[in-house]
Amino acid sequence: MASAEPTLTRTETDSLGSMEIPADAYWGIHTARADENFPITKRPISVYPDLVRALAMVKQASARANREIGVLDPERADLIDRAAQRVIDGEFHDQFTVGVIQGGAGTSTNMNANEVITNIALEMAGREKGDYAFLSPIDHTNRSQSTNDVYPTAVKIGLSLTLQALLEELDLLRRSFLSKSSEFHDVLKVGRTQLQDAVPMTLGQEFHGFATTLGEDHSRLTENASLMFEINMGATAIGTGITTHSDYAPAVLRHLREITGLDLETATDLVESTSDTGAFMSFSSSLKRNAIKLSKICNDLRLLASGPQAGLGEINLPARQAGSSIMPGKVNPVIPEVVNQVAFAVVGADMTVTMAVEGGQLQLNAFEPVIAHSIFQSITWMRQAMWTLRVNCIEGITANRDRLVTMVGASVGVVTALTPFIGYAAAAALAKTALLTNRNVADLVVEAGLMSREEVTKQLSPARLSGLEAVTAAIPIIPSDDLIEI
Repeated sequence: MASAEPTLTRTETDSLGSMEIPADAYWGIHTARADENFPITKRPISVYPDLVRALAMVKQASARANREIGVLDPERADLIDRAAQRVIDGEFHDQFTVGVIQGGAGTSTNMNANEVITNIALEMAGREKGDYAFLSPIDHTNRSQSTNDVYPTAVKIGLSLTLQALLEELDLLRRSFLSKSSEFHDVLKVGRTQLQDAVPMTLGQEFHGFATTLGEDHSRLTENASLMFEINMGATAIGTGITTHSDYAPAVLRHLREITGLDLETATDLVESTSDTGAFMSFSSSLKRNAIKLSKICNDLRLLASGPQAGLGEINLPARQAGSSIMPGKVNPVIPEVVNQVAFAVVGADMTVTMAVEGGQLQLNAFEPVIAHSIFQSITWMRQAMWTLRVNCIEGITANRDRLVTMVGASVGVVTALTPFIGYAAAAALAKTALLTNRNVADLVVEAGLMSREEVTKQLSPARLSGLEAVTAAIPIIPSDDLIEI
């Protein structure tokens, strides 16, 4: 007699009715309904691994706190604890299937976590998935909790974890610019203001400025990370703590601090904390600042590398791919261009966060899923953009030294360095003559008898022109009225 076919589904029931769930799925009926209701982005929450890990951390801390205060028996608490740890360690992330954009203020995400962790625990106990009479996703795994404290807390923890990877990559990028500033420390070039020739500087100074900008952004992002440390665990539905033991909030905070290693604090006003999402808006704004400033740096790189013949052509970006399907040999600055586009997306995400924060009503903001998705996406894309900018662009930049020497030598901007010695009026006249005759400024100064060749050479040295060596007026300025026409 042929053996019976294994059961391919299991039946689960909620307040709306029953559904058949794949027998091997760790998620359950609440996740299944969410998958039906929110096929919007085709991107599950598992695309943000740190959010999944953070959800498991919250469930683990809650199980430990519930056991400690005596509202969950040790056997069930231990099963939930160990199951959550497996998720923290990276297992079962493919079971977190609900879409990143969802209605319900994150309820579907919370239920997805409850069901997956519960069914992992059931399997570890030698029981069938869906045996919720023994271990329930709601009565046990979600004990002392509500989506309205679990979800924002998990989002904040997840963002804090994800931000660390961004900060590490940002610092690597800063160091890459610093390395280039050292490499180019003696390369003199023409500075520019309003896209017009200005006074000289070194290419090293320009790249050092880029590094300083990124260092400042690192500091601002680090400061704003603390906004994510205030949590509302113990608030449950609206901040009143209904259904929760009075000892739960301090207990779960202590365990969360230990599990995450983060300096978390419980909000002083849980009602306000449950309804307010302003911290997300401030955090998103700091990401936008970083994106905009990085985009400006990429704009500068594209300008400096423009050409190669008819542009500025001061630096050479690494050739990464063919730049045209019709123009042979053309190479485009594709890496800075993609970083620009990521910055544009971050700006748009920040506007989404702003509008979602504004859209909250009364005791809860129902739009936290789009807030979370927008910020997680911004951090993820920015980190990856910084990586490709560093590895595929900055590390391979070279200076077009011969062209820079020629450009500085022909620049009338160097006359600015001589104004302490010959005065502004004479310098302006010399600049005009140099432009009209295409002659060297130094030669004109010497011919006019305003300075000796030795003194001109000294004052127009790379160290003096770039400000690396202090300049003092060694001779009195000749009154402009005494100048003969040049």
